[in-house]
Amino acid sequence: MNARPAPRTDAALERARRLLEQAADAPSLPRLAAAVGLSASHLQRAFRRRYGVSPAEYARARRFGEFKSALKRGARVTDAVYDAGFGSGSRVYEHTGRLLGMTPARYRRGGEGEAVRYTTLATPLGRLLVAATARGICAVTLGANDRALVAALQAEFPRARLERVDAGRDEWLAATIARVGRELGWSDAEAPALPPLDVVATAFQWRVWDALTRIPAGETRSYAEVAAAIGAPRAARAVGRACGANRLALIVPCHRVVREDGSLGGWRWGVARKRKLLQAEGGRDARAAAAPRAP
Repeated sequence: MNARPAPRTDAALERARRLLEQAADAPSLPRLAAAVGLSASHLQRAFRRRYGVSPAEYARARRFGEFKSALKRGARVTDAVYDAGFGSGSRVYEHTGRLLGMTPARYRRGGEGEAVRYTTLATPLGRLLVAATARGICAVTLGANDRALVAALQAEFPRARLERVDAGRDEWLAATIARVGRELGWSDAEAPALPPLDVVATAFQWRVWDALTRIPAGETRSYAEVAAAIGAPRAARAVGRACGANRLALIVPCHRVVREDGSLGGWRWGVARKRKLLQAEGGRDARAAAAPRAP
């Protein structure tokens, strides 16, 4: 049986997506299904296969995107809540711990009142910065020098209080560095459990990132293979965007995702670093040996 949606279903799914984008108030699943001529159950299954999320999750992610944009423009939290289509502030606060990493008011103020601890160190890939809030690790980034890394962190949290600490004196930072070193062969020390994470992400991004953590060192996957692994075989481009949004270099190994033809594609921290990292992990040889992999 061919699992690929029929042209009629394809057109209906695209129309449903446009309706969700354009609607001031997201329609219920039955209303959306009726509008595009599909049953509610068929729409739910097919939409998730194609876009990686349900219609309700897609609408919620869109609203959160508008909410964050309004906060960054300086809108009052109450105004941003209703302008983004949320019926009440309580719906926002149910999700902000995962989607914003801090309360809406503090996010609007650029992290004002937040303490962000960070440290930097030399690695075979250049300088590494690891940062954490009181809730968890919020950034693991690579760069040529500390100045650029700290500037990028400050841009993410422009009014937060950045505090440089000694890696060995901060449990979460030290644990993250030890885990990175162990997994990438830079250290033989036993790696502790990964601390909690405090990053901005949608439900779809979390699903992609979780799938990436399951790719063994020494192997790679194409964007299409990752999309298939999360049950959304038509969402290869969305997988690519989720990889581009990753701020946890090496912890979420988006460097192990390559193009369908095996070429490297891009990487947020530079293709040269990606190539060096994959060569160190044996990714190129492992992929050639595992070419006839089942989806």
